[in-house]
Amino acid sequence: MLNLKFIQDNPELVIEKLAVKRFDARAIVEKVIELYQRRNEVQNEAETQKAEMNRISREIGQLMKAGNMEEVNLAKEQTVRLKEQIKTFEGEFDLIDEELAQLQVLLPNLPASLVPPGKGAEDNQIVATGGTMPILPEGAKPHWELASQYDLIDFELGVKITGAGFPVYKGFGARIQRALINFFLDQAREHGYLEVQPPYLVNEASGFGTGQLPDKEGQMYHDSTDNLYLIPTAEVPVTNIFRDVIVEGKDLPIKTTAYSACFRREAGSYGKDVRGLNRLHQFDKVEIVQVAHPDKSYDSLNDMVAYVQTLVEKLGLPYRILRLCGGDMSFTSALTYDFEVWSAAQERWLEVSSVSNFESFQATRLKLRFREEGRAKPMIAHTLNGSALALPRIVAAILENYQTPEGIVVPKVLVPYLGGCEIIR
Repeated sequence: MLNLKFIQDNPELVIEKLAVKRFDARAIVEKVIELYQRRNEVQNEAETQKAEMNRISREIGQLMKAGNMEEVNLAKEQTVRLKEQIKTFEGEFDLIDEELAQLQVLLPNLPASLVPPGKGAEDNQIVATGGTMPILPEGAKPHWELASQYDLIDFELGVKITGAGFPVYKGFGARIQRALINFFLDQAREHGYLEVQPPYLVNEASGFGTGQLPDKEGQMYHDSTDNLYLIPTAEVPVTNIFRDVIVEGKDLPIKTTAYSACFRREAGSYGKDVRGLNRLHQFDKVEIVQVAHPDKSYDSLNDMVAYVQTLVEKLGLPYRILRLCGGDMSFTSALTYDFEVWSAAQERWLEVSSVSNFESFQATRLKLRFREEGRAKPMIAHTLNGSALALPRIVAAILENYQTPEGIVVPKVLVPYLGGCEIIR
């Protein structure tokens, strides 16, 4: 959430920066400035009236000692009028404050200077590539056909039980899921991340804290009885561990990881790009989250990008890293890098990770601060998160890229997690 005083002091900068995200902020910014100034005027008026009332109260005491009751009564009548005026000002102040808060949450995070301009995915910048493109055997199949052939995933059974986008993993399909989860968690722990197991349901305050609410409520599954939301990513509960918390600056960065199921309505998703595992309503993911010092959060971002890169390299998958343009960025992000792996049978790139620095945007909503020696007041921290990794498209790429006439070869790093199995026949 953008700071109101920052908006007031830098209106044209905010408008210019958000234009990079294809967001026209002028009307909101101008209204914020108008209300912010009026709020200050109202506050000053109320303080002036309170000072006058205090002065009259002291004067009443002196008049009573002098026995001048006529003037005492006049002074008391004046204090009654002042109290009513103060009450009116305070009511107006509260209404302005509420309107400012409603406008404030409509403004996205400002993009970092590295963010390229652009309308959408076609304008993202490729910053790195790696891995070797596989040469598939004749008659190579997409992952949804392989999943059926090897009895790994039953998409129709998922439709029967729940609906489209809720597959059932069976046998080695389920074991591959578990193997990847354990591999990703083990790697994260070795890289200094503390593992936590968060709830899958969060309240409104948690959704607001990380920016899912009010921006993405239509994409989240909602239980209206208890007013709870199924998490779209473990980022939400894990980052909210630090809501309303003051951490010690010497402990930064704080690195946390979690596995969770993720739930997304993905309203309007249809067509060939959502076949099989390409887009699901429920999927598994391991998330990494960092709370960082503002001066070092981009060091943390680079560390997270490099870490995710090691994961796709260890899985032996061809990949590329994209720096997202303004038009393809999320509401909350200041800078995002996407990882895509090559789906050989589909002959297309599949996104498997987004790694983002939110700077102070989430932390301001969360009231997440840190205490640093030599500073009188706690300061707002920076937050970052990344998928490390999302499983469905990783599984799709493994099935397609590792298929052979003899069966599906298991990536070497997963063999110990599958009881020594090197090929699925």
